[in-house]
Amino acid sequence: MARLDTDEKALADSVERGEWRSVRDLQRQRKRYQKYAEATLRKDRRVNIRISGQDLTAIQKRAIEEGLPYQTLIASLLHKYASGRLIERSLTRRSSRRRAAETKG
Repeated sequence: MARLDTDEKALADSVERGEWRSVRDLQRQRKRYQKYAEATLRKDRRVNIRISGQDLTAIQKRAIEEGLPYQTLIASLLHKYASGRLIERSLTRRSSRRRAAETKG
C-alpha cells in the first residue's frame, strides 16, 4: 500500500472516526456542484485579498464539508452575494419571527 501524505492521513483518520456521511440524492448534488464549478471556471479577473487566518481556516473546513476546493467555495459565495442570492441567516430568522408575530397579532 502506498504511504499517505499528511493531508491524506488526516482524511483517512476522519473517515475512520465516522465524521463522513452519505450524500442524499447524489445525482442532484453532483449537478448542483457541477454548476458551481462551471460558474467558477468562467474566470476573467484575478483578485488578491487579505483575510484572517481564522477566517481562512473556517472557510477551508466548510469547503471540505461541501466537498469543494476552498477557492471554489469563496468564488461561489462571492457570486451568490453579487447576484443577490446570498441571504444572511440572521435576516432570514428575523423575517420569519416578524411574519409569525404578524400572524399571531
